Amino acid sequence: MEKSSEQSIEALRHTSAHVLAQAVKRLYPETKLCIGPATQDGFYYDFYRSEPFTPQDLEKITKEMEKIVKQDLPVERLEYDKKAASEILKDEPFKREIFNEIEGDTISFYRQGEFIDMCAGPHVKSTGLVKNFKLLNVSSAYWRGDEKRQSLQRIYGVCFPEERQLEEYLRNLEEAKKRDHRIIGPALGLFSIHPEFGPGLVYWHPKGAMIRKIIEDFWRQAHLERGYNLLYTPHIADISLWEKSGHLSFYRENMFPPMNLEQTSYQLKPMNCPFHILVYQTTLHSYKEFPLRWAELGTVYRYEKDGVLHGVLRVRGFTQDDAHIFCRPDQIEEEGMHSLDFVTYFLSSFGFEQYEIYLSTRPDRFVGSIENWERATKALEKALVKKSLSYQIDPGEGVFYGPKIDIKIKDCLQRTWQCSTIQVDFNIPERFGLKYVNQENKFEQPIMIHRAIMGSLERFFGILIEHYGWLQSR
Repeated sequence: MEKSSEQSIEALRHTSAHVLAQAVKRLYPETKLCIGPATQDGFYYDFYRSEPFTPQDLEKITKEMEKIVKQDLPVERLEYDKKAASEILKDEPFKREIFNEIEGDTISFYRQGEFIDMCAGPHVKSTGLVKNFKLLNVSSAYWRGDEKRQSLQRIYGVCFPEERQLEEYLRNLEEAKKRDHRIIGPALGLFSIHPEFGPGLVYWHPKGAMIRKIIEDFWRQAHLERGYNLLYTPHIADISLWEKSGHLSFYRENMFPPMNLEQTSYQLKPMNCPFHILVYQTTLHSYKEFPLRWAELGTVYRYEKDGVLHGVLRVRGFTQDDAHIFCRPDQIEEEGMHSLDFVTYFLSSFGFEQYEIYLSTRPDRFVGSIENWERATKALEKALVKKSLSYQIDPGEGVFYGPKIDIKIKDCLQRTWQCSTIQVDFNIPERFGLKYVNQENKFEQPIMIHRAIMGSLERFFGILIEHYGWLQSR
């Protein structure tokens, strides 16, 4: 899709969010406005009110939105100085909080009829263009994503330029309900989850375990054929390891509390990479050995909040198909190509042929030199070009420790799923003082590449169930 087309669809969906907010304010004027952005398929708006929105309320809101669309109200951009803007927002505390953080002397608003909202845009020229929409559901959200702040109500909707696109989306939505892995998995005796004894923990039943074994056997054999060696590492380690790796600094909120035993604190692992580092450090390596490709089906534990857990797609204990490649700086491109070949081979073996690929570049906060970042980013980009893979640049979305390639697969309903990733890491090699002997018999720091194909066995298993609709095919 061309950029101009994407921008026009974003504007349409953003205006849909304003039409939603206008309808809510007409019907429930005591409601306070929060934020309402466009999304990949539609829009949402967050509201604060004492009474919960009901399905009957959504029907009323939809009818009011249809009236606003029929009125074909012009959407007008306005700019006010800070004093005037403050007066407009005097009864909107959530908007005022955002307003107080905005720099500059003027604030932009958009008005349609009696409704006005502080907003940067973009929008379409009139409400009459918002025709092919549908409100889907209501969910809870915290203001600013902070669970200590106010609980909001988020109304989701979808909107498309053409009616056939909306109809296709709704058909796929109904089909997705039939393919829900949370229903099919237990119905076929593949797995179960027992939240009363630990939410987000998966119990594999005999049939599911056999399918898992087949996937694992294929995974191991494919790795061995491509020059990987297999590792097995512990599930816990002294907490000092996670201090040294930096996880306690930037990932603590997603880690389970430590276990205190015999005056020592142990930590369940949220990642496998520090363990692979320890294996690397057990011997001195030469440039002649590189690349070292090590892979592990390593089970990790992450404290995901209860509200985001979702079947086997979002859990607290899962097995990553993790690989770490240690190489020289001049080998990044070659290893990138090798990894891309492996990823596409593996995914296509399971019937996934369509992908969305993103190359994520340096964020504002990063470690390592700009020179290394540019070298690594160019190497990954060259690998994508040489493999003739279409991709998009995702500016500033690299991990703080290096650039990355993310591969999102498309299932039979054209939904995208984040699975595979190839990440260059400057941080851990530096933190642990990794080294190898180069051609000049001097010490040099290796490059570390994180690589996953399935992402996690549990997530990939859930995607397979929904992609093939196993219950329907029986």
